[in-house]
Amino acid sequence: MKQAMILAAGLGTRLRPLTDTMPKALVPVGGMPLIDVVARRLLSQGFSRLVVNVHHFAQQLTDHIAVSDYASYVRISDERQQLLDTGGALRHAAALFSPDDPILIHNVDILDNVDYAWMLRQHLSDEDAVLLVSQRPTQRYLLFDHAMRLMGWTNTATGEVRSPYEYVRRTGLSQHGDPLVRLAFSGIHSFSPRLLPLMERFPERFSIIDFYLSVCHRSRIVGLLKDDLRLMDVGKADTLSQAEAFMQSLNQTSSTDSTFASYGVKGVKGVKGVKDDTHDDTIIHI
Repeated sequence: MKQAMILAAGLGTRLRPLTDTMPKALVPVGGMPLIDVVARRLLSQGFSRLVVNVHHFAQQLTDHIAVSDYASYVRISDERQQLLDTGGALRHAAALFSPDDPILIHNVDILDNVDYAWMLRQHLSDEDAVLLVSQRPTQRYLLFDHAMRLMGWTNTATGEVRSPYEYVRRTGLSQHGDPLVRLAFSGIHSFSPRLLPLMERFPERFSIIDFYLSVCHRSRIVGLLKDDLRLMDVGKADTLSQAEAFMQSLNQTSSTDSTFASYGVKGVKGVKGVKDDTHDDTIIHI
């Protein structure tokens, strides 16, 4: 089974005033709510189970999904009582996933050119998590060794280095004194459910990056470099017009690249892949 979690619970403060009256997942880009954009792309690439977490204007979002053409593929993870951050959200939703297959995790406000089915194929059976990364400029980088194993994190503006390895925290180098590879995290990653027991000692609310940095010395957390990654964070109301242009440019690419599913998909009829037999016309909540 191909399964994914769409992180949609955030307050969307950067999208105010739009998010003063709606969840960020319902903010339209090119006439389509963000949740529809992400969900339909996943379904078009063979995913048959989508878990969506909700908090801010949660009822609006669940009502929208309930009447969508992809409702039977969705399970709702309810965070109305408290936002749980990216790591806490995943742990809270654990019962909604199959324990046998990796979980693709995607933010609802990210637009990209990733072939998600391809990404899952890169998640090898001995790997606990695969983090999609690129060489784009940023202040915050993940640190990898030359085998692309996660070693730490750094903020180049402050010089802060975080790592479970003392020598990385002290020198910023590998155990053998070699420079570590600095790459930017896309926010898209594939997570093995066998990591879930390691989350038990964490507080109710925690970041997935904090989790990865705390277990990368005893789990196989690896980076996956995509040189041609195109990604846009739909973060502010004044960037929505740019987001629409970005979607259009990706749709133009899709017309010449059969591996890329267009953002222009209007429905999920004819989606490749097997529908999850445990689904019916009712959204399952937890």
